Amino acid sequence: MAGLFVDDRPVAGYARVAVEQGVDVAGEGLTYAVPAGMDGVAVGARVSVPLGRGNKPASGYVVGLRSVGDGPGEGLKPTRVKAVLSVDRDGLALPTELIELARWVAGYYACPLGMVFASVLPGGVKRGAGLAKQKWVTLETEAGDGVRMTKQVKAVLEVLATEREMELKALLAAAGVRSAGPVERLAQAGVVSIETRVDLRAGLDVAAERVAARLSERPTPSADQAAAIDRIGGALDAFGVHLLRGVTGSGKTEVYLRLIERLLNETDRGAIVLVPEIALTPQTVGRFVARLDHAGEGGAPGGVAVLHSGLTPAQRHAQWQRVRRGEARVVVGARSAVFAPMQRVGLIVVDEEHESSYKQDQLPRYHARDVAIKRGQMAGAAVVLGSATPSLESWHHAKSGRYELVELPHRVPGLNVPRVEVVDLVEERRAQRGIHLISQRLEHELRTTLDRGRQSLVLLNRRGFASWVACPDHRCGWQMACDRCDAMMVFHLRGGGTTNEDGREVPRGYVRCHHCEAQRMLEQHCPVCGKRTTLFGLGTQRVETELAKKLPGARVERMDRDTMTRPGDYERVLGRFEAGEIDVLLGTQMIAKGLDFPGVRLVGVISADTAIHLPDFRAAERTFQLVSQVAGRAGRGSEPGVVIVQSFDPTVDAIARAVAGDYVGFAEAELATRDEAGLPPVRRMARVVLRDKDQAACHRRAAATADLLGDAIAAESAGQRVTLRGPMACAMAKLADHHREQVMLLADDAGTLQRVLTAARNRGRLVSDTHTAIDIDPVALL
Repeated sequence: MAGLFVDDRPVAGYARVAVEQGVDVAGEGLTYAVPAGMDGVAVGARVSVPLGRGNKPASGYVVGLRSVGDGPGEGLKPTRVKAVLSVDRDGLALPTELIELARWVAGYYACPLGMVFASVLPGGVKRGAGLAKQKWVTLETEAGDGVRMTKQVKAVLEVLATEREMELKALLAAAGVRSAGPVERLAQAGVVSIETRVDLRAGLDVAAERVAARLSERPTPSADQAAAIDRIGGALDAFGVHLLRGVTGSGKTEVYLRLIERLLNETDRGAIVLVPEIALTPQTVGRFVARLDHAGEGGAPGGVAVLHSGLTPAQRHAQWQRVRRGEARVVVGARSAVFAPMQRVGLIVVDEEHESSYKQDQLPRYHARDVAIKRGQMAGAAVVLGSATPSLESWHHAKSGRYELVELPHRVPGLNVPRVEVVDLVEERRAQRGIHLISQRLEHELRTTLDRGRQSLVLLNRRGFASWVACPDHRCGWQMACDRCDAMMVFHLRGGGTTNEDGREVPRGYVRCHHCEAQRMLEQHCPVCGKRTTLFGLGTQRVETELAKKLPGARVERMDRDTMTRPGDYERVLGRFEAGEIDVLLGTQMIAKGLDFPGVRLVGVISADTAIHLPDFRAAERTFQLVSQVAGRAGRGSEPGVVIVQSFDPTVDAIARAVAGDYVGFAEAELATRDEAGLPPVRRMARVVLRDKDQAACHRRAAATADLLGDAIAAESAGQRVTLRGPMACAMAKLADHHREQVMLLADDAGTLQRVLTAARNRGRLVSDTHTAIDIDPVALL
């Protein structure tokens, strides 16, 4: 025995616990003693432990166990080890597979293990959202002579004779009894038993998320689809990564559905389907529910669970428990659904795998696509990455043989390839007086589409009304910048307009920083020279205003972060669009992804140039993907679609190839550029961002970090394989009152990068905290 602890109980063993806080001990958690008689302490169990000098209770997960004979571990005295306080009794234990996956995430993404668990378990599950205590009455035996058979007692016994057990309130109502007295007297006599049960109440009618009856149709696969289904379906019994590159409208979702049907019918395993935006969830869930509640013809029920941030905490808790209990064999959700507590995963689908929203921008900074691949490897499950415009990382792996490339080069029969036209905005401005965001060509097609009773999608990946406010006098040069960030304030419209003394209509509203969300009133006059300020640039609100003027009577709806603020907003708008109640759907990139509406004849891209000149090496890739994806929303019905792409420089390679539909040409040219510059995906990248309100302190931290990483490179003899860049200012050098500098590592492979980072952590303090962000495989460099 190793000593006595709480209540004089001897120690039964030791547990390593990853506390859900930023406590990092080589990714192994903290050691606690397990008192004798405490049941349920196993790997994956959620426990409460004392933390810090004040022994404040903290939650965590058991990640390892040691016997009493082995002791608490090297350097630990048994008499100094604190004891586990309690074990969670609400069924929150995680499968061993998720424990190991969390270990990998913590190690690969340089994050404290407890912080990974904080993301693995949804907040509503931790808080027990939706849990309600109920009293249940069970008939145990017949009433003996000692029971006084009143009218109310007889009524209760008559109901229980049929039902055997009932919830107390329901029993009283069925028996016509007002108080629980008769039931309590029966319990005292041993005729019935009363127990308190915890019930999870959170209704989510998944079937109600069906967008239309057409989603339940089971179309005959095209030749391309059939080949893809056979090829991937023949490999569902083992781990492998399959990149499904299918042009928009080629029927990738039908391939996913057929593969899941085969999995459910032929095995006892389940499937996880990831989508990049909750805006896609209603259509995706609707299609999957309609098809997989009874997979195949007379097949086994699939049961579909939904996990995304648009649910209430109680709904998310209920869905999570359904998965954990095995009631749902299919999970559809956004990024965090990769951690669904499914016991036997056989297939993981990552739809629109190129989307940057799969990367989390706070601890733990994981990429759901890459975590999905790792989970598939651990579970021996097949992984399917689907996209019309794959990320260059996935394309590079497919071309090098790491992934299997499966292609759908044609749209499904009945869908025509849309006609794509380019409008040069420079030429347009020469031909049309005034400032017009909508070109004459696009305006004509919008009117034609409206006259035909069809629908249009209009994309502008920029919110607000005007992207900057400035003095009109270029000699003055004043611009309205954010006081807290290196960014311009964006003007947002509020209400109608006012008329100034010159008879001009002046928009009324406020300015906001889209980085720190600081907000204030618009400066009407330049603070330097006094001239009336002018609004420059464009945003979705400005396009909405112009659409109202040029298309009077058209039903226009705007979909961006400013309008989609409440749970259900996405479903409401998309449901109205599906029903034909909206003529023109205007929005940011959220309308460019995966939406399938047969009524859309026209897609208009207001400006293809919004992101092409950002100081980020992925800018061209994102531009190509966005233009290609939104163009693919047109022509999904019986008639051909039209796509109008407006650009100030249509000759830019990313735009020209997107218009031509030349993904392979773009990918090969961009990969050659990345190879020459030594950038991902040819090499692997880690980015360390240092932040501090004091600029000098920020620079000192960055310099120290660069020295630490340089020493680690030398210690690992990795000088020829690792490039150190920095310290240097970030592209946005100030964000939310914090100065920012960065240090970057570029390595030939992930293993070398991880060894250098591990050596740096072992040599000094290199950990993600409030001042330091370690981002492995970053997708954005601003």
